[in-house]
Amino acid sequence: MTEIDAKIDALVPAWLTVPDIAEMLGVEVTRVRQLIREGQLIAVRRGENRALHVPAAFIDEDKVVKGLVGTLTLLRDDGFTAEEMLEWLFTPDPSLPGTPAQALSENRGTEVKRRAQALAV
Repeated sequence: MTEIDAKIDALVPAWLTVPDIAEMLGVEVTRVRQLIREGQLIAVRRGENRALHVPAAFIDEDKVVKGLVGTLTLLRDDGFTAEEMLEWLFTPDPSLPGTPAQALSENRGTEVKRRAQALAV
């Protein structure tokens, strides 16, 4: 969990709080915090009260977006910090088109993972 900077905050179109995610997923808040600790979600502290927030694009109705966990693992293995992962996921990529986060939400995870793997080379 990290403090958010203005550049990344501007890239991410919408955020959800941990309680919001717990409600959407139908789980306890402690389970969402566990997903964050395990690296299955990225959370940052933002706002006046520095509450934990997760990009809304990471949640698809009642589940974590398909392909997100694997992509985060690849980026982490490439040495990316949480901030760098967020920046990469929400920066437009003309070869996709759109952002990697959008591609994941559109079930184009293979394309996103391929690009994440290429970053390691």
